[in-house]
Amino acid sequence: MSEYFSLADCDVIGFDLDHTLCRYHLKETSRLIYESFARYLVEHKGYDKDLLNLTPATWDFCFKGLVVDLEDGNLVKLAEDGTVLRATHGTSDLSTEEIIKHYGPKREWKHFNSLSTSFTRSSKYYFYDNYFDLPGALLCGRVVDMLHKRGNEVNSDFWKDMVAAIDHNYNTSAFRDDAGTYFPSVKRDPGQYLQRCSDSVKTWLRGMKNAGKVLLLITSSHSDYCRLICEHILGKDFEELFDIIITNALKPGFFSLVPQQRPFRTLVNDVEESEGLPSLDKPGWYSQGNWPHLHELLKKMTGKPEPKVVYFGDSMRSDMFPASSFGKWETVMIVEEMEGEGVPKSEAALSNEAQMEPLEKKGKFEEQGMKSPSAVSNQWGSYFVDVHKSGGGDEESQKLTWCCHCIHKYSTMAIPSVEHIADLPLDYKFPRFSPGKPCTTGYYPRPPDSLLKRCESMS
Repeated sequence: MSEYFSLADCDVIGFDLDHTLCRYHLKETSRLIYESFARYLVEHKGYDKDLLNLTPATWDFCFKGLVVDLEDGNLVKLAEDGTVLRATHGTSDLSTEEIIKHYGPKREWKHFNSLSTSFTRSSKYYFYDNYFDLPGALLCGRVVDMLHKRGNEVNSDFWKDMVAAIDHNYNTSAFRDDAGTYFPSVKRDPGQYLQRCSDSVKTWLRGMKNAGKVLLLITSSHSDYCRLICEHILGKDFEELFDIIITNALKPGFFSLVPQQRPFRTLVNDVEESEGLPSLDKPGWYSQGNWPHLHELLKKMTGKPEPKVVYFGDSMRSDMFPASSFGKWETVMIVEEMEGEGVPKSEAALSNEAQMEPLEKKGKFEEQGMKSPSAVSNQWGSYFVDVHKSGGGDEESQKLTWCCHCIHKYSTMAIPSVEHIADLPLDYKFPRFSPGKPCTTGYYPRPPDSLLKRCESMS
């Protein structure tokens, strides 16, 4: 395999939608998602109203890559080998001594093997790996705090209520029915939550299509929400940019399940036809589906027995791991945390933000210092690297986080946003992640600060 990766070598270029092609205003969206979940717990499940009160400082806890242990209410940050780097009970930090007491002298998290080999969901833990459910990590911590305050036992029962809150706000009919808090708010004012794509991204997409590439959009969002987003960020003619649009794709199952289990369905007025399709015969807009049927269509469209596909996504569990492991696709991971560690924002994104955020929109949270969920956290540290302390307070080596290890293992390369590469020529050669190369190789336009520092300290 070449040590470089180029879009010019790919026949098919696929995109996830949320937090990949579509960038959100993270602070506004995170507050809305938190409120959507918390409101449900308060109004439908009788939880304490105090859950709805947040200070800007509270958002420091909101950090991607945490795992909540549903059996004891702990949240853990894992190293690449599954050791516990940091942990909290609810939102309260556990000391090194408490971590060792809880997880043993080697600080091993017992479910690591099951999580790290398959990423499957479990009744024992939940992995927060995307911004759509991330505010739930903060809510989980606060619910555990509240149960303690009341003297209640913490067990996995609270999680049933959390799942109900997610379903209430995000289920496939919620958009149509104006149910929950999330969809009605985004429908009322899309510009408060969604960032429009720059002209350079639209030109980039058209350029790839004109160069004969097959363009795919695969999202787990339902068709009605997908249409709202795409019209807002790309314009009314967004369908012309893509050869195939697949909504309600139910990733990661889209990649990992055999075709019989989830056929493609056609849509009429955003409602799925009850009869599944035996195969995918032509380009168009479809719902659900599976990778093998899509693969057959791509062979037909490209005229190649093994078309080369690259897929851009932001979720390790739903995008990177299944697309690379099952689909054998090239994968480009969108890692907004890079911008929190010294990687400059793209010029297009900066001008976009300047146009999009009049001062009154910035609101009181901005002035009082709400941290963006993609920035480094005081409580949790860096998304990429952390210091592993042994008992007795002696500092040990810096370790890669498990999330960072997964980026290197399942992604071809990582970028903070598609804006960062939209102005480059199609045949630009990006260095790819590779086991024989330094762990900083594969990030474009440059690696995050914490990784650079780690490499410097090791050389």
